[in-house]
Amino acid sequence: MRAFELIAAWPVDNVAAAVVDRRGEIHLYGDESREFHLASVSKVITAWAVLVACEEGTLSLGDAIGQEGCTVRHLLAHAGGYAFEGETPTDKPGVRRVYSNTGYEMLAAHLAGRSEMPFWQYVDEAVFAPLGIVSEVQSGSSAKDARLDVVNLSLFVAEMRRPRLLARDTFVDAVTAQYPELDGIVPGLGRFDPCPWGLGPEIRGGKHPHWTSPHHSAVTYGHFGGSGSFVWVDPIADVACAVVGDRDFDSWALTHWPEFSSAVLSELS
Repeated sequence: MRAFELIAAWPVDNVAAAVVDRRGEIHLYGDESREFHLASVSKVITAWAVLVACEEGTLSLGDAIGQEGCTVRHLLAHAGGYAFEGETPTDKPGVRRVYSNTGYEMLAAHLAGRSEMPFWQYVDEAVFAPLGIVSEVQSGSSAKDARLDVVNLSLFVAEMRRPRLLARDTFVDAVTAQYPELDGIVPGLGRFDPCPWGLGPEIRGGKHPHWTSPHHSAVTYGHFGGSGSFVWVDPIADVACAVVGDRDFDSWALTHWPEFSSAVLSELS
């Protein structure tokens, strides 16, 4: 892909990328065997596991969890009223979009308790294995500690584009803005009103500036990680992308990521 030529100019020591085109073919760039820290891209993997568990009947989106009035749905959509870190609520549920690692760690603990197995074991058996994803044993926070190489992450982003593990109604719910009127902050970008978010994936909406391309449709969904990783799916263009790197998110990413994503869209749409 010509778009991959742009990556050579990035100020990043190690970077790999994958693009899923409209035919479902996966195009790869960079070291295919190096595992990268996904940081907050981990949250989408966690959300997928939670949604699979809901379909199995192990969990329900309406399960009460945490403070009064808070549910699994609230926590998946960063609307549970919990701060970025810390177990003390800062708001009532459904009041603001408060981006929260704590909420996702609560979800993992809830799933582990209901499934009677460690959280990452559940992810491996319910998400990774069915998709053919093979990795080192995962550990740490469900909000930020997953590690995958670009090949295995591409298998997950292909699932995000054309889900095999989720029923269509569940998938549509996951990529539709929840509590759509809420304002909130996207870490590293700023405050948006509204700040749309699905059940795991961020929804692009009208956010500007943003880490995705300005040419993306408003219904584009995905997530970025502070370690220099991102995944997105544009359902209008019918194209998906994943990038992993080893330089933390900063102003360099807001310069180079949208340019690269625009080139992908131009080449494949």
